[in-house]
This record gives sequence, C-alpha cells and structure tokens, in this order.
Amino acid sequence: MKGKMKKTIKKIYTGDLFKEFFDNEKASGLILIGCTLFSLVMANSIFATQYLHTWHTKLAGEPIEYWINDGLMTIFFLLIGLELEREIYKGELSNIKDALLPIFAALGGMLVPAGLYLWLNYGTVAHSGAGIPMATDIAFALGILSLLGNRVPLSLKIFLTALAVIDDLGAILVIAIFYTKTILWTNLFISLGVMLLLFVLNRRKVHNIIPYMVGGVIMWWFMLHSGIHATVTGVLLAFVIPFGKGDEDSISTKLQRFLHKPVGFIILPLFALANTAIVIGADIVDIVTQHYSLGIALGLVIGKPVGIFLFSFLAVTLGLCKLPADLNWKTIFAVGFLGGIGFTMSIFITLLAFDDQTIISHAKFAILLSSLIAGVIGFFFLKKTLKQGNEYNS
Repeated sequence: MKGKMKKTIKKIYTGDLFKEFFDNEKASGLILIGCTLFSLVMANSIFATQYLHTWHTKLAGEPIEYWINDGLMTIFFLLIGLELEREIYKGELSNIKDALLPIFAALGGMLVPAGLYLWLNYGTVAHSGAGIPMATDIAFALGILSLLGNRVPLSLKIFLTALAVIDDLGAILVIAIFYTKTILWTNLFISLGVMLLLFVLNRRKVHNIIPYMVGGVIMWWFMLHSGIHATVTGVLLAFVIPFGKGDEDSISTKLQRFLHKPVGFIILPLFALANTAIVIGADIVDIVTQHYSLGIALGLVIGKPVGIFLFSFLAVTLGLCKLPADLNWKTIFAVGFLGGIGFTMSIFITLLAFDDQTIISHAKFAILLSSLIAGVIGFFFLKKTLKQGNEYNS
C-alpha cells in the first residue's frame, strides 16, 4: 500500500475503525438481503395474513411497525450522525479539497434522480416522492462492493463510504424540510432546548454518556410530538455527544463502535422485515408502469450513476479536486450504480411521502426491483472494470 494511502487511512479513522465499519456494513448488507427475501416470501405465502398481522400488533398503543420506524430507526440515524461527525472532524470531509469529490458526487446523485422523478410526476398526486430515488443504502452498497474482494482499491471504498454518508445527510435534510407537514412549535423548542443543554454539558467537558442518553430520549419524545420526524433527533444528538480527539477514549468513538452491531444486525434487519412484506399480485405489470414506479426506477438505475459521474467529472474538470490515482472514470461510473441501491432510506422516505397504502406498496416494490437491477449492474460493471490482477490491502 502506498505511503500516502496509509496516511489517508490513519487520518480518516482511529485504528481499525474504517475496516471495522466496512466489515460490519458488508455483513449487514448480506443479512438485509436475506431478511428482505424472507419477508417477500412470507408475504406471498399461506402464512401471509399472520405475518402481516405480526407487524400491526399493538404495543403500548401503537403497532410494532411504528416503534421500529419511529423509535429504533432513530438509533440508526444516531449512528449515521456519529459517522458524519467523524468524517467532518477527522475523515474525508475534514479537508475541503479531499471532500469535494464525494460531495459533488453525492450532490449529483441526489439532484439528477430527483429531477428525473419530477419530470415524470410533477403535478401528479405522487410528486411528493421526489426524495425517494435520492437515497443510497450504505449497508447494501458496501455489501455488494465487498463481494469483489481485494480487487477493490481502498480509495474506492473511501469514496463510496463518504458519498453514502453525505447522501444520508442530504436525505435527513430532505426529511426535515420537505416531509414535515404541521409543526407544534412548543414541543420543537423544548426538544431543541434539551439539545442546547446537552451542548453546554459537552462544552463543560462532561464525558459521562448517561446524561446524553437521557437527554436524547427526552429530545426524541418532544420531537416525535412536534410534527418533525423523530428520527432527526438521532443526528442532532450525535453532534452534542463529546467527540474530543476522536481517539479510543472518545465517547463518540465508543458509542459508534457499540452501535455498529445492534444497528447492522438487529435494527436494520427488523426494518427490512417490517417494511418489505409486499404482496405481489397478478397486476405486476400495472405496478411497474405507474409513473411513480417509473420515476423511482429511472432515478435509481439511470439518475444515480449519471448524476454521480457527471458531477464528479465536472468537479475534476474545473480543477476543484482530483481523481485518485488508482481510479478512472469507468470505475466512478460503475460504482455510481451501487449508489442506486436505495432500499432502507428510499423505503423510509416512501413512508413519509405517501399516505395511500397502495402507492406505498407499489413504490416499495419499485425500490426493491430498481435497487436489485442497480446492484447487479454495478457488481458486474465493477468486476469488468477493476483489474483482475491488482489486489489491494484494506
């Protein structure tokens, strides 16, 4: 491995945190595939009624599905926030010159898919779904990339990881801005007030995790009743948890390490099981020819790779950043298809974008099919593009 690349790894993550992160995302992606297939099979079997009823069973007055989507997924967003915080302080986003390539790539990977979706759906009842093809599922994308083994250069893993994290931030902003209907300002201000209190604790170097977790729960409850989606609390909380030097003793680092496995192996699989129970009827042709289904497919399969490639090419051509020496434009275009694996975030935004259960179900199917197509194309394109003889140490 080149000395410069070793320096990059040391700069990005403390110790083996990047490798640990990549390995967790790889395993999590494979488990998500298994859970999705299981859920689809169960929803279309003789056990469909019982299986679907399981997720609608009331727990403390709300369906289990609700607690997964509004409760457990907040922890997922907390992990995303912690990863984003690390990227900003010590990683790819800490140096603006290094950050510009994945930033431009992510920007193109959000704007072009949303534009293509709106081109087909503007002025219709489904126009609110424009945020659906903007998302990238980091676990699935890195899971597919990992299947290519040591032929994948480290710079490509870093590029895709940074792109996906920035993409997640974009999705969070979209959720907060465009999918909030009515705001109860009192509850919102209380939630933000608690966040301010935690920020003060941070600045006074209070490094005990308990007050931050208790405060986070209070933030979540008031955010849940404010009209803004409660999962945004996870990201806000991440940025008031002490980061320090980002070393092994940092609360942020410890929490990030602790959350990787429960999020990857419990929370996301539960989300997949609860939200991919899609009944596929005889009207499958009608499903995939709906304008919103076509918009999702066009956005994820075409818009993502084209947007990522064009905006990256523009940034490099203008001299704003450089393409890593061990990558080429074919590789960037190929990995752009992995950016088209929307899954978790796309399904999550679907639940916020639509109220009609039929549209939600059809949109989920379009997401799964499009993500599958994008993933398969990306895998085989990268397999052909990456040099067979070159192996990289990660």
